[in-house]
Amino acid sequence: MVDLGGGVYKKRLDDNRQRAIILARTGHFWVYEFLFAKNHRDNISESELMVFRLLVKSYKGLTSSQVQQLLDEGAFMEICHDHLS
Repeated sequence: MVDLGGGVYKKRLDDNRQRAIILARTGHFWVYEFLFAKNHRDNISESELMVFRLLVKSYKGLTSSQVQQLLDEGAFMEICHDHLS
């Protein structure tokens, strides 16, 4: 995973054929925000990166109940939820 700064990360997927832009809210959740095939585009633009960084800030303000509401409404989809003891 490559740290793009401001809570934005780029992850290689599918044997390096696709990319995911992931937004982090430290200690709570990760959001796979944008997926793209490497053969369609090389990277995200600087303006897109700035928007993703703004989204990280807005996600940091979400409470647990707001995140649950987004999940319940289908705006977010949980793809993995591991509980550590």
